[in-house]
Amino acid sequence: MGDLQALADRLVGCRRCPRLVEWRERVAVEQRAAFRGQEYWGRPVPGHGDPRARIVVVGLAPAAHGANRTGRMFTGDRSGDWLHGALHRAGLASQAESTSRDDGMVLDGVWVTSPVHCAPPSNRPTPAERDACRDWFAEELTLLDRVRVLVALGEFGFTETARWLGLSPRPRFAHGVEVVAPDGRTLLGCYHVSQLNTCTGRLTEPMLDAVFGRARELAAA
Repeated sequence: MGDLQALADRLVGCRRCPRLVEWRERVAVEQRAAFRGQEYWGRPVPGHGDPRARIVVVGLAPAAHGANRTGRMFTGDRSGDWLHGALHRAGLASQAESTSRDDGMVLDGVWVTSPVHCAPPSNRPTPAERDACRDWFAEELTLLDRVRVLVALGEFGFTETARWLGLSPRPRFAHGVEVVAPDGRTLLGCYHVSQLNTCTGRLTEPMLDAVFGRARELAAA
C-alpha cells in the first residue's frame, strides 16, 4: 500500500493540464447550489480500494460535483451510487452508498480508478489531456500486481485499459465483451454508470450485477 499511497501523494499535486486545472478549481469555488458551503476537493483524484485487489474498475474521469467535490472516485453522485450499490451486492464493498471520503466505505478485492484524474468540462478530456495522464494510470495499474480482471465502464476506459494491456488489434467496446490479454488477465466491457445510461434503461442493475458476477468468477479462477 505504501507505493500506492506515495503515488497518490504525488498525483494530487499534478498541474500538467492548464484547462483541467482551471476548470476543477473554478468548480470548487463556484460550487453547485445543493453543495453550497461544502469544501470541495478541487484537485486530481487518486484511485481507491483494496491494494491487494484482483479486480479493477476503470471509469472515465472524476465528475465535477462528485469526485471533484469529495476527493474519492465515484463518490457523492448518482453514478457512484450505482457503482457502489453493485459492488455491495457483489460482496466487494462494505456499504451500498458512498457519500464522502470518511463515510466508512471499505472495498474488498477491488480497486476503483480512471484514466483521467481531473474533472474535465462536459466530461470530455481532450486527447492531449488523456495522454498527459496516461503515465499516472499506467503506474497505478502496474502497482496493483494481483489484478486478474479489469472492468471498464464505457468506451473511453475500455480503450485506455486495452492500450495499457497491450492488446493489438485494439478490441471493439461492447457491453459484456470479454477480451483475454497475452498475460492472461481479462478485460470486461460494461456500459458506464452515467445518469444518461441508467435513467434511460440502457444499463440496468441486473446488467451491472451480471458484469460483476462474471468479474468475480474470473478473479477467483
